[in-house]
Amino acid sequence: MRVVTIKFRPAGKRYDFNAQQFELAVGDRVVVETDRGRALGTVVLPVREVEESESPKELKNIIRLATEEDLKMAEVNAAREDEAYRFCLRRIEERQMPMKLVKAEYQFDGSKIIFFFTADGRVDFRELVKDLAHHFHTRIEMRQIGVRDEAKLVGGLGVCGRELCCCTFLTEFAPVSVKMAKEQGLALNPNKISGQCGRLLCCLSYEFETYCEHRKGLPKCGKKIEFNGQRVQVIDVNILRREMTLAMPDGQRIKLTAEQFEKGEITAPQPQAAQTREQAPESAPSPGETSRKQPEETDGGDKPKRRRRPRKRKKKTDGGDPPETQAKQAAPRQPQTPESDESRNTVRSEGDNKKKPRRRSRRRRRQPKASE
Repeated sequence: MRVVTIKFRPAGKRYDFNAQQFELAVGDRVVVETDRGRALGTVVLPVREVEESESPKELKNIIRLATEEDLKMAEVNAAREDEAYRFCLRRIEERQMPMKLVKAEYQFDGSKIIFFFTADGRVDFRELVKDLAHHFHTRIEMRQIGVRDEAKLVGGLGVCGRELCCCTFLTEFAPVSVKMAKEQGLALNPNKISGQCGRLLCCLSYEFETYCEHRKGLPKCGKKIEFNGQRVQVIDVNILRREMTLAMPDGQRIKLTAEQFEKGEITAPQPQAAQTREQAPESAPSPGETSRKQPEETDGGDKPKRRRRPRKRKKKTDGGDPPETQAKQAAPRQPQTPESDESRNTVRSEGDNKKKPRRRSRRRRRQPKASE
């Protein structure tokens, strides 16, 4: 039996058909018979011979190669799909129905229109179907789809900058879990590991099996293990290179491969910071520098101390105290007389005269409201 594989959408499922006696190549447009009527499809795999015992049962037949009239009819149906989409969208808004219309699709022979929509729950659209059937005079099918199917029908660009996988080559959606992102060491940020549909990226499953194979024999990051009789901690793991970094009890960090870890071999520790001036060997002074002493260089932490100037001490007299202090001590104290009222007033008046003039405030006074 001669079998050929055909698809009806750019990233739709692939179906096998009986090629009969047609000579077909990849990319040819053909008209085939399906359970829902006639449809226009594209050949994606060439014709191949398959035994009847291995071939799927009840294969549909290919009717003919697509003619120019068939291709023109497909273009007319595409224009009618836009009109059907806009009309159905207006009816949904008028009825305030909790649903989101995604796409309208005409059958090849125009015998039925399929409306794809998304909704949080079940929607009663019986009255809507009556309006659509009365306007288009054909059969109406309302099909509820998920968010992944919505992204597949609408299309778009992913975070990688390329067209979405689901609308280019993915024919079926594989299950994706957060464990796949953890195994590959990705940051569990929902904005970075979620796709346009709001679910986990389908591409997380592409390399998951490869990471699982390379992960064998490597400890988990952050785990404490026994290595050469010492308790060490794994601080970093590179799965693709099959390398790990261990923190030793003395503070050193060593890198090991999976083979070295199994054998218990330790590589040379990483070079530490440069030696300080005290540990570095002293260089021999040049003959010109022997006669003069150079100031010692410091590391920047201990600065050279500045010399303090000696304080000038005052000369003392025979009595031990300076003459000024002796004169002050010898002068008799005069009794304090109470100030009279006149003296107080004169002092206050002089102080008031010396006061600076007050600054006028620039604040505008509020005008009284006009009496009504």
